[in-house]
Formats: sequence, C-alpha cells, structure tokens
Amino acid sequence: MSGTTTAAAGPRRRAAGAGASRWAVLVVLCVSLLLVALDATVLHVAVPAVTEDLRPGAVELLWIVDVYPLVCASLLILFGTLGDRVGRRRVLLLGYALFGVASAAAAFAPSARTLILARALLGAGGAMIMPATLSILRQVFPDRRERALAIGIWSAVAAVGAAVGPLLGGFLLEHFWWGSVFLVNIPLMLVSLPVGRILLPESRGGGDGPWDVTGALMAAAGLFGAVLGVKRIGGGEPPAGPLTLGPLLAGAALLLLFVRRQRRRPHPLVDLRMFRRPAFSTSVGCIVLAMLALVGLELIAAQYLQLVLGLSPLRTGLRLLPLTVAAMAAGLAGARMLRRFGPRRMVCCGFCLTAAAVVALTAMGGGDDPALLLGGFVLLGFGLETTLFGAYESMLSEAPVHQAGGAAAIGETSYQLGAGIGIALLGSVMNAAYAPGLASVPGVSPRASAAAGHSLGEAYEVAGRLGGSAGSALRRAARDSFVHGLHVTLLVSAGLLLLGAVMALRLPRTAQCGEHGADREGGGYGEGAAGVGLPSPRGAEKPRVSA
Repeated sequence: MSGTTTAAAGPRRRAAGAGASRWAVLVVLCVSLLLVALDATVLHVAVPAVTEDLRPGAVELLWIVDVYPLVCASLLILFGTLGDRVGRRRVLLLGYALFGVASAAAAFAPSARTLILARALLGAGGAMIMPATLSILRQVFPDRRERALAIGIWSAVAAVGAAVGPLLGGFLLEHFWWGSVFLVNIPLMLVSLPVGRILLPESRGGGDGPWDVTGALMAAAGLFGAVLGVKRIGGGEPPAGPLTLGPLLAGAALLLLFVRRQRRRPHPLVDLRMFRRPAFSTSVGCIVLAMLALVGLELIAAQYLQLVLGLSPLRTGLRLLPLTVAAMAAGLAGARMLRRFGPRRMVCCGFCLTAAAVVALTAMGGGDDPALLLGGFVLLGFGLETTLFGAYESMLSEAPVHQAGGAAAIGETSYQLGAGIGIALLGSVMNAAYAPGLASVPGVSPRASAAAGHSLGEAYEVAGRLGGSAGSALRRAARDSFVHGLHVTLLVSAGLLLLGAVMALRLPRTAQCGEHGADREGGGYGEGAAGVGLPSPRGAEKPRVSA
C-alpha cells in the first residue's frame, strides 16, 4: 500500500507480515475480534442481576444494553479512517488499552450511570479494534488466496464469539457476580497489548492532505442519530415520535452533508469513488441484507423457543448452537468455495440456501420439532456465513489498499446498520401480523386485548392475571398468533434474501488472485500499493489535522 512503516519499525516489524508470522498476526487479530464479539452479547444474560444490584430505571436499563453497539457503530468510520492516517497498529493498541480500562470500570461500576459510561467506552474501544483488525488483515495477506482463508478464519471466530457470549455469561453468573462478565476481558487484553506491539506491523494509508476532523465528527454524529432512531423503532417506539423521528432526520441530514463534503474535498476522509465499483457497492448491500435477515430472525427464533416451546434460556442457546457451528464451518470452507465458484455464485447461492432454510422453517408450529429446527438452523447458519464471507472478501479486495481502514469501517458500519434495520423491520412485520389475532378473544376486554397485542410475553402476563377460561383462551390465541406472525416474518425474510441473490449477480464471476488485486486491476484511486514494510516517500510525514 502507500502504506508506511514508522522509523522505529525496524526489521522485526518488516518480518511480521512475511512467512509463518502472518498466521501469528492472524491469531492476535482473531483474539481481538473474539473479545469484541463476546462483549456484544455477554451482558444479555446478566441484565437481571444488574437490575437487582444497581436498580436502574427503565431508560437507564435500555441505555446499559444499547449504548455499546450504538457508540461502536457511530465511531467505526472515524477510527477506521484515523487508522489509515496515524497508523492502524497504533489505533488497534489504543483500542486494546481502552477496552481493558473500560472493562474494569464496568465490572466495578457502583451505579447505573457509571456502567453506562463504561459501556460507552467499551463501544469506543470496539470501534478502534474492529476496522483495524480487518485492515491489518488486508495488509499482511496481500495474496487473495491466503487472504480468503484468513477472512474465513476471522469470520468463524466472530461467529464463535457471538454464540459463546451468552453461554460464558451464564457460566460466570452461576459462580461469580455480574461484574465477572467484564473482568474476563482484562487478562486477554494484558496479553494482547505486548504481543500485538511485537508482532503486528505498522502501516498507514497515503496520508495525502490533512485528516478531516469535521467530516469524521459529522459521520459519527450522523450514524449515532440514524442508529439510535432505528433502534428505537426496533424497540417498539412509534416511528413518528419526536424521540425517534428527530434522531433519524438529524442523522440523515448529517450523513448527507458528510457525503457532500467528501465529494468536494481534494483529499476526502472516505473516497466515495469506491462505490462506483459494482463489486464494492454490491458487497456492502449484500452485507446489509444478510445481517437484516440474520439478526431479526435470531431474535424472533429465541422468543419462539422460550415463549412458545417453553425452553429455558440455556436450552434455547443450545438449540441455536447448530446455527453457529454451521457458520463456523462455512467460514473455514469459504476460501475453497471462493476459488471454486467465484464471488458471484458463492454469494448468490448463499442467499438462495438461506432463503430455502427460512421457507423450510415456516413448518414450525406450536409443538417442538427438533429435527426441523436442527436442519433449518444448520442451513441458515451455513448459507448466511457463505454470503457474508463472499461479500466481505469481495469488498475488501475491491478497495484500494491505502483505503483499507475506511473500507473495513464501511463494511462494519453496514453490518451494524443491517442488524439494527433487521430488528426494526422484521419486528414491525411480526407485530403487524401478531396483534390482530388478539382483537376478539372471548371473555377478554378490549383493553386487555390491546395490552396482550404488544408482545407474547405481555400476553402471557395478562392471561395470568385474568385466569380461568378467559386466561387460557388468551394464552392459546397469543401463541397461535405468534406462530402466524413468525410464518409471515419468515416469508418476508425469504423475499429479502432472494432480492439479495439478484443483487449478488453484479459481483465478479471469478476472484482475481495475486497480490494487491484492487490496485493491480485499476481499483486504486490514488497511488499504487507497496508491500508490507516498504516505506514510501511520505513515510516520514505525520498527518496534519484540520477542522
């Protein structure tokens, strides 16, 4: 890349990207990603214990859960592009340090507000770590064949972290207090900091012009407003409410101003010309659609397993485990599939396989069918991970190497936005199909029916208060309506997945292998790419900062 090494890099860091040490670098990056993925889900099982100890209000409890992904998604572009300017390794190591300090603060938080602040700092640390891992991976694996294998391992680790988080949290809560779910981060960070300092190569992008501080803050504030609005809709808030519509409109306006600013600047923070490449823009769209389907379906599936089938949280996690195992298998096999089928067929078939799994799961009813659930979840996990792998690999390979941090941040931001939109969209579809079935239950007043129409859990509470035949009738009607809503939601998801399959037809038929594919194939918009550890004429320059 127009990537540079610092004067202190020395032969040790030049060697870090070569030979067997590339795989040692991958291990360090995967440990980083594992921690971020764990922290995104590990708190979910600890919420009851946190509520009992800290006594947060309803709004405070919502912020305890949501502030981590909200801050992380908002700062991805800021820290991704900052890494391109000041050094990706430097930003990653700062992220390690911040993540460790914030974990300690969260573990021993004396109040709900302190925990919210600590979780926000964890989100900032995660935003430093996530794009840096992917951009450094792009750097140390210049050959596309090896990079595909590395991305497969990287994505498999992400799937493991997301699945192990609730299980690890449950284990720790059985033996320790709720703060232990954060303390587990600290030993790994204490090891990752010195090991990362030794093994990870330093690099940065071309460094042309000053870093656009104003643009970075506009992107962060715009994403914060957009993600906050989407999350509020997903949480059941009315879309036209001032606390939902206001952040959405403000976020959209700031993002539009950010795009205009980047188009006018001679040295933009994010080179929007990347989106002119069909493979790059299509990959980003595929990531959004895949996450839209995955997160919304996982949330609804968890509710189905617990509230309809009556499984415990632990058994629910175990039932969902095949989805994760299948995703891991797809990630590890991704490099071979990419070589054999190419990005277009790989992503398209992944979407189609996922759509088939979703349609098959419409056979779920009020009774337990373990074989159906096992087969459906395995196909769902394998298909979605195949899609995400092909999309991420194509996006990263199409981006200029000196824009690797910005490209990785765009990919991670699309991942987070897809997840938020999925919860909001599929949740709205689910509610629209569920509520009408409770409008005329015999013996249940309209007020009680309206309350039961909010969610299946609330319907069970209303049925318990009513008791007798009316309560039993409401409980049956709520369960049947939820299953009906689930079927409608699955069919909508299948339609979106098939839309993704059509979109994937714009991807390249074959993967062009070799070093620095994007730059070699005309993807570089500025200078070409230099190998890892090779200084450029501007290697000694420090980036200027402008407002």
